[in-house]
Amino acid sequence: MKKIEYKVLNLDCAGCAGKIQHKATTMQGISSAEINLYNKNFILETDEYFNEDDFLQTINKYADSIEPGTKIVAIDNNKEDINSSLEDENDEKKEKMMIIVGLIVFLASFVAGIYSTNLKIILSIIAYLILGLDVITNSIKNMTKGNFMDENFLMTIATLGAFYLNETTEAVGVMLFYKIGEYFQDKAVSNSRKSIKKLLDIRPEYANIKNKNGELIQVSPKDLNIGDIITVKAGEKIPVDGIITKGTSSLNTSALTGESLPVDVNVGTNVLSGSLNGSGTLEIKVTRKFNDSTVSKIIEMVENAGNKKAKAEKFITKFARFYTPIVVFLAVFVGIVIPAIFGNFDMWFGKALIFLVISCPCALVLSVPLTFFTSIGQASRQGILIKGGNYLEALTHVDAIVFDKTGTLTEGSFVINEIHPINSTEDNLLKTAQIGEFYSTHPIGKAILKAKNEHIEEELLNGYKELSGYGVIAYYDSEEILVGNHKLMTKYNIEAQEIIYPGTVIYVAKNNEYLGYIAISDKIKDETPQTIKELSEKHISTYMLTGDNATIGNAVGEKVGIIKNNIFSGLLPQDKVEKMEEIKHKYKNNVVFVGDGVNDAPVLSLSDIGIAMGGTGSDVAVEAADVVIMKDRLTKILELLKIAKINRKVVIQNIVFALGVKILVMILGLFGIANMWMAIFADVGVSLLAVLNSSIGVKRYFK
Repeated sequence: MKKIEYKVLNLDCAGCAGKIQHKATTMQGISSAEINLYNKNFILETDEYFNEDDFLQTINKYADSIEPGTKIVAIDNNKEDINSSLEDENDEKKEKMMIIVGLIVFLASFVAGIYSTNLKIILSIIAYLILGLDVITNSIKNMTKGNFMDENFLMTIATLGAFYLNETTEAVGVMLFYKIGEYFQDKAVSNSRKSIKKLLDIRPEYANIKNKNGELIQVSPKDLNIGDIITVKAGEKIPVDGIITKGTSSLNTSALTGESLPVDVNVGTNVLSGSLNGSGTLEIKVTRKFNDSTVSKIIEMVENAGNKKAKAEKFITKFARFYTPIVVFLAVFVGIVIPAIFGNFDMWFGKALIFLVISCPCALVLSVPLTFFTSIGQASRQGILIKGGNYLEALTHVDAIVFDKTGTLTEGSFVINEIHPINSTEDNLLKTAQIGEFYSTHPIGKAILKAKNEHIEEELLNGYKELSGYGVIAYYDSEEILVGNHKLMTKYNIEAQEIIYPGTVIYVAKNNEYLGYIAISDKIKDETPQTIKELSEKHISTYMLTGDNATIGNAVGEKVGIIKNNIFSGLLPQDKVEKMEEIKHKYKNNVVFVGDGVNDAPVLSLSDIGIAMGGTGSDVAVEAADVVIMKDRLTKILELLKIAKINRKVVIQNIVFALGVKILVMILGLFGIANMWMAIFADVGVSLLAVLNSSIGVKRYFK
């Protein structure tokens, strides 16, 4: 399967987007199609039978018949995209002016009615044409293309029907408020789109680099290469990930982690793109190209999140395809069938017009995806990157959360407590361990390397192998060095007494001779016990998986509040996968796994929702995870669950409100209580309120 992305131009109708999306799925070579109305992109999953030229020709012809002017273009067609944005701005100004002029003429018709009924009718017709000429024109275009379920056509029939019933004021009023509602609805969607874009506007615009003459020049971050030395002045954003080679400063990382406290940095500190340099000038060595840097990954994750739709979004899209035909059928039944049996055509025809006015499902089709999009955007401000609405929805049904121990429940910043040489000196034992851990990226290995600066000649290292779940084998100056847990010693038949210690014990051997062990401990995060307690109060079971022995596992579990039966120790990476499968079988709803990224990718993929702690960790883990928490703080899990709950609450509010009002007005219309004014509120009024609730309502809960 191959993913292809296109840009969608001149499309704001959510119902139309659903129809275009469904049409694409019926075409040869396309297995799935998703339109993200807020990013204006169209994602296809295609196979070898897909033909791009045929697709663009067919889909553009269909899209234009559904919503005149809609275009599907290649993603790199920037010029057309920019022109479309300018056209949108001009259309908005034109629409605003037409509404104002139409309103003035409509109000003038009331004054004219005092003196002449005919003059009132003439001014009303003029106001109607000013307001609704484009609606009538589009409906005629769509009729010629066989599209009778278009909102323009239905609104035209409804208002012309009102003229037929001599309800001139109602006809013009309905068109006026329809246009006002559509204007503010489009404005609300546009503002939501802009606010989310602004939220993601953390991409640095330039980088400072010295030219051949030693002068600082500004270049695009995309032009930087690994190893380049860039200069970041006070108040500037760091353009790419790198390591400081000169200078000290404090960085504002709130755009990445949601944390407002500045972070002090100096020579040797790894820094992330998107961070704001507070004070002092820094020289930074580029370690990642722009497209691979943190800021690019964050923007890509959030922008693509809308393409992984939740069940609620998919249901609403399908529901919309049937809603309009059903309501139009009811309108025909009420307006034609009932009077054919009982008579009084004008009365029943008037009631049928109410059904036509509220036959558009925009309130649901717009507001539900927007709620998910806004929630995901707000989460990113808290330093929580959610890769799709489906994961956000799944987080509202969690039965259990499984934690990795090291770096998740604990700090992951190890310190050496004891060095015990057996057949060696203390210095030789430490140096041998440092040789074995020379290329290690594991926190334990880093702790050993930081302990004392023993001189190691890298060129003498002529072999290095990691044994997952055991340790490492290194070859240094023709000597074989083993560094790892007690299982490593047993595996290579080296006699070593197993040490019981409430921490991690690293055993060291050289040339099959046991040299001794190093005792290392890790600190439990301050927020871990409270987080576990609050999860228990939410009736969410907690588990811990660790490769450490049972003594360490039980000691940590007892301190943080995880019951003994839910602690599993001495696990190899493949054992963690098996244990995760066992835990999943115990529960009806979702099971979440939370890890720091080291050796966690298989379990992250297996879990219902995988959460990677610390976005600067393993790239493989970040790819495998469904949620990435940029700041290594366990309390973010509680924030994530809160965001999921808020999102679900707003989605339910919008669905109940939109459907409730529409159904109520239809029932009242049948009994002659509702009129055209109430119908227009049930259509564009409800849509506008639902869209506002999707954006403002979600944000309100975060204040």
